Amino acid sequence: MAGRIPLVLLACGSFNPITLQHMRLFELARDHMHQTGLYRVVGGIVSPVGDGYGKQGLVASKHRLAMARLALQTSDWVSVDDWESQQADWTETVVTMRYHYGLMAAQCHHSKDPPTNEQPASDVPQLKLLCGADFMDTFKVPGLWRDDHVEEVVGRFGLVCVSRGSRQPDRAIHESDLLSRHRQGIFLVREWVHNEISATEIRRALRRGHSVKYLLPDSVIDYIREHNLYTQESEMKNKDVKLRPLAMQAIQD
Repeated sequence: MAGRIPLVLLACGSFNPITLQHMRLFELARDHMHQTGLYRVVGGIVSPVGDGYGKQGLVASKHRLAMARLALQTSDWVSVDDWESQQADWTETVVTMRYHYGLMAAQCHHSKDPPTNEQPASDVPQLKLLCGADFMDTFKVPGLWRDDHVEEVVGRFGLVCVSRGSRQPDRAIHESDLLSRHRQGIFLVREWVHNEISATEIRRALRRGHSVKYLLPDSVIDYIREHNLYTQESEMKNKDVKLRPLAMQAIQD
């Protein structure tokens, strides 16, 4: 793969808990980006969101980090990073991307704080946000994303989106003038083996005492049992709390 652009894939999300479907996204995205003939994927990063996000049923980040590390302990290229989850407040996705790009730039003897409005330097690996098709729908939620943040994520860094079930991300692009304007920075990956594993459904099954074997790695199931996670009580956490990005938007307005 000589001459190809080195690329790191970053996935930000709740990972509540991490599932086989989450991990599968990385493999699908790596294959697709290699097949373009342009990129050489050199790493993947799982970045669980901080506890301040305010999502209902979100267990503590220490548990989500531990489960992600257990799930990925056999991966030789995807790692778990705790920077985002350790911040005092919820951190916007674009801020997390700047942080990780800054680390890569520093390792290549560049500034730790590269200008956010410039394209990444050519000798630093590119960084792209990895997501599932359902993530694309979040761009349509009023107040959840700032337009300049979408512009930076998609226009400056780039997005790799994997289809999921009946959700097709090309419609979300078509319906958004902003996303359409940066269509060249969005890479769509087709998942032909349908995978409908949902963290929401897994939590529901756990609350009801149903088996989740073969939906999660055994090590993650053991961890959940050991720490008594995903109970009726834990699902009520943040029940009446507004998502942090929406609360921040309301303050700014």
